[in-house]
Amino acid sequence: MPDLKDKTIFITGASRGIGLAIALRAARDGANIVVAAKTTTPNPKLPGTILTAAAAIEAAGGKALPLQLDIRFEDQVHEAVQKAVAHFGGIDILVNNASAISLTGTAETSLKRFDLMMGVNLRGTYVCSQACLPHLARAANPHILTLSPPLDMRPKWFGPHVAYTIAKYGMSMCVLGMSEEFRSLGIAVNALWPRTIIATAALQAIPGVNPEHGRTPEIVADAAAYILTQDSRTTTGNFFIDEKVLAQAGVSDLSRYAVKPGLPLQSDLFVD
Repeated sequence: MPDLKDKTIFITGASRGIGLAIALRAARDGANIVVAAKTTTPNPKLPGTILTAAAAIEAAGGKALPLQLDIRFEDQVHEAVQKAVAHFGGIDILVNNASAISLTGTAETSLKRFDLMMGVNLRGTYVCSQACLPHLARAANPHILTLSPPLDMRPKWFGPHVAYTIAKYGMSMCVLGMSEEFRSLGIAVNALWPRTIIATAALQAIPGVNPEHGRTPEIVADAAAYILTQDSRTTTGNFFIDEKVLAQAGVSDLSRYAVKPGLPLQSDLFVD
C-alpha cells in the first residue's frame, strides 16, 4: 500500500487540531512536514505552537520545518513556500487546513470578524494554492487537500451564520474550480470534511456542543492519508466525507475514533 514517505507536505494551521493530526499521521510514514501556522508562544487556553508541533512530528518519525505564517498576507505565504522548497527541495502536497470561525448572524458579525474569516478561509486557501502551484506542478503525485464542506446551496446552511458559510464555501469553490483548472497538470484538488463533530479547540466556538458526542481528529487524518496516496490524475474534484473515505479504504469499524464510545454522535455542520 502506498505511503507518504519522503513526501513534503505544506500544512496550514498545523500547530494543533486536525492540522496537527494530519501532520503526525504523515510523519509516521516518514514525511517531511512544513508546519505553517501563527502560534509561537504557548497559550494555556489554546495549547500547541509551531515548535511543539515540530517536536511531535520529529518524535513520530517525520522531519519538520516550523514556519510562523499568517496566510492572510501574500508576502508571508510566498516567503514560507520558498523556505520550504529551499529546505526540503520541493513541495508534493498542500493541505489547506487553517480556518477562522464565527457562528454568528449578520447583526452580530463585526466586519473585523467578517474580514478575518474571508481572509483566512477564502483568501488564504487561494493564495497558498497559488504560491505552491509551480512546485506542485513539478511533483510526481501532487495533491491539494482543503478542509472544507461539500457545496450545498440550501438556505438552512446559510441562515444561521451567513458570513461563516460564505467563507467555508469559498474554500470549497476553490476546490471546484482549481480541480478543473489544474486537471491537465495532473494536480489533484479535493476537499475533505468530517461526518461528525471533531473534538478540537474549534468546538469552543460552537455553543452547546459536547465533544463527547464527537470523534477525534485522527479519523480525518487517516482519511487524508488515504486520499493523499491516491493517483493525483484520477482522484480529483471530490468532496470527500471522512467516514466514506475510510469505508473505501476497507475500514469498517470506526469505534476507535469515538471520544466516548457508545454515545450517539453529533453531525458536523453542512452535512445531514
